[in-house]
Formats: sequence, structure tokens, C-alpha cells
Amino acid sequence: MAGVSLQCGDCGALLKSVEEAQEHAELTKHTNFSESTEPILNLVCTTCGKPCRSKTESDLHTKRTGHSEFQDKTAESLKPISLEAPKPKIDDDGDDQMGEAGDGSSSGQQEEMVVPEVDQNLLTELEAMGFPKARATRALHYSGNASLEAAVNWVVEHESDPDVDEMPLVPVSSKKAEPPKPSLTPEEIKMKQQELRERARKKKEEEEKQKEREREKERIRIGKELLEAKRIEEENERKRLIALRKAEKEEERRAREKIRQKLEEDKAERRRKLGLPPEDPAPKPSEPVVEEKKSSLPVRPATKAEQMRECLRTLKQSHKDDEAKVKTAFNTLLTFAKNVATNPNEEKFRKIRLSNPAIQERVGKLKGGVEFLELLGFEKIEGGEFLYLPSDKVDMAVLHSAGTELNSAINNPFFGVL
Repeated sequence: MAGVSLQCGDCGALLKSVEEAQEHAELTKHTNFSESTEPILNLVCTTCGKPCRSKTESDLHTKRTGHSEFQDKTAESLKPISLEAPKPKIDDDGDDQMGEAGDGSSSGQQEEMVVPEVDQNLLTELEAMGFPKARATRALHYSGNASLEAAVNWVVEHESDPDVDEMPLVPVSSKKAEPPKPSLTPEEIKMKQQELRERARKKKEEEEKQKEREREKERIRIGKELLEAKRIEEENERKRLIALRKAEKEEERRAREKIRQKLEEDKAERRRKLGLPPEDPAPKPSEPVVEEKKSSLPVRPATKAEQMRECLRTLKQSHKDDEAKVKTAFNTLLTFAKNVATNPNEEKFRKIRLSNPAIQERVGKLKGGVEFLELLGFEKIEGGEFLYLPSDKVDMAVLHSAGTELNSAINNPFFGVL
């Protein structure tokens, strides 16, 4: 049977007419064409009216729009195609209508090429969407000015073509023969614009969700780092408390050893006064002797906490015969430190009148009392009548250490015995 389509031997494209083959040759410079019995499909979407020339094109249209119903009109347009040049028509007088212009082939080659006419409303819409004028014109021309959606789909399918941004050209005769194409109604244009805005909105929402997921990951990472830093700080505090308890136990042990030695000496003295022979001395461990030698060396306290402990020890040893007075002094000093730590901005807690009889009785007259307050940062002013702690010298760490040392001195019955 005669061919129903033309096939390009260079790229394999199927063309439905000689005119379309000529346009294809002008655009691609392909010249190898032959008749083919394979028909070009004419599948028309029943929803939007878009024509599809192959099953692949219809599947792509369904995937993009969701339209799945197509009407097959291939048989209506199916007719044989001849590669022979059309014969010129002869008028009633028998004269060739070509006239003096020469043969058809030469006039066809000399025919003027112009830009095809396209729907100006659709062209304006495409340019508003950001498409270049040449690309928009080419899309409308090759999609048949069917609809805005058809033109956009054509651009997507042919965006990789090398000549996609070149203005299309057609012969003058083809331009005149083109029938006017229907354009979108204002309602359809608004719907299409709304659809495009909705797509842009969804894309922006997805980007925001992705950014929020990234920010959430960053918050989790920072939270883990803060938890790890807090764990390390708590571990260091635990080690410090263990070391402090160990030092307190060592001090208690030394105090008990001192008391035991004192009791042994008193017992030996009573036996001597009663005329009893002295007891055989039990072998004494060498460690206490070493401790006595070490304790006899003058060692200056290295830290504020050790200096405050030494002040409290001096105060207790200087007044060991009056336990109530020592305890009152310790509680008074604890109250001073606590008031400043709790209300660092209150000046009345940072200023102490030393001439006050009650202050003198509780702290001022006792050796080590005023020295302890000076270690907290208090300074003598107005000729020594007042002790004053400037607000810029309030050190919470020193105040907390003072509270720890005072509590230990108050609750430890062996504190200051040595």
C-alpha cells in the first residue's frame, strides 16, 4: 500500500505531510526522507483537547495532567502520501498559473520565510511566566496554539533542543493558510495562574520543611553537647566532694590519734602519782611520728579555702575552753556569708560596724574572726570602724567555699583539736 507517513532517515521522526517534512528539513537540515506505512497517531485528550501523535506522548500527557481518556482519530486523517511534487494547476485558458516566475521548484526555494502567527494572549501569558519570546513563539507554533498547557508541555519536552531559543520561520503561504487558533478564556487563564502559584507554594513549603529538619538536627546536636558538658561538670564536682570528704576523714583520724595520745599521757601521769610502775609501752606506729614532724613544719595555706579553714582552726584553738563562744562565732560568720551570697546587691549585708558591741562580742574580739571576713573580701574603712565588701568584689565561689568550711567546722566534733 502507499505510505501514510514520511520517515526521516537521519533521526527516525515520523511526519504526516510533505509540508511538515519540508519544515523539518529547514529546521534540522535533514534531507533523507522516505515513505512509511506506519501511521502517525491522532489521539485527542477528551478532557483538554490536546492532540498526541504517539502513545509515548499520550502517556507523558497523562503523567503530567492526570488526563487518561483519549479519542483515537487516526483513521479520520489517514491517507496515502506521495513524494511527487504537486503539479501546478491550469486555468480555463490552459495557461500555467505559475506564470513567468519559472518552475515550482525554483519558486519554492525563493519563497520568503516569516515568523508564524501565534495567539497573542497565550504568548503574553508565556512571557509573563518567564519564557523568552522566541521559545514561547516556537512552543505555540508547534503545539498548534491549542492551549497554554500544551505550549508549556512542548517547552518541557524540547528544552534540550539546540534551536529551542531561535525564532521559528515558515513560508508566507503557510502563514496565510494557518487557521486562527482558539485562545484561553479569562477564567482558564486565572485557573492556570492559580495552578502555577500553587505549585510554587508547595515547592516553597517543601524547602521550608527541609530547612526545619536541618535546624532540628542542629538543635539536637547542640543539646547533646550541652548534656555532655553538664555531665563532665557534675563528674568534676563529684570528684571534688570526694576529695573534700577524704580530707575531713583524715583530719578526724589525726584528731582521734591526738586525743588517744593525750589520754595515754594522762594515764601514765596518774600511775606515776600513785607510785605504780609504768606500763610497758606498746610499740607505736611510726606514721604518727612522721605526722607530728610534718605538722610541726610551718606550712602556709595555698588556697582561699585552706586559709579560711586555718582561721577557723585558730579561732577554736584560741578559745577551746569556751565551746559556746566558738559555736556562736562560727554561726555569726556563716550568717554574714549567707546574707551576702543570697543578696549580693543589698549594701546593708555588705557593711558591718565593728564598733557594735554585739559584733565585737561574737567575732571582733576573737582571734581569726576579722581575718576570716577579710578573706571573704571585706575591707576596713573609716579608720577601721566598718568592714565593707564592694559589690564588684563579691565572689560567689569564695562565699560558697566559706559556707562549706563553716558547716564542716560546726558539725565536725574533732575540728580544730590538733
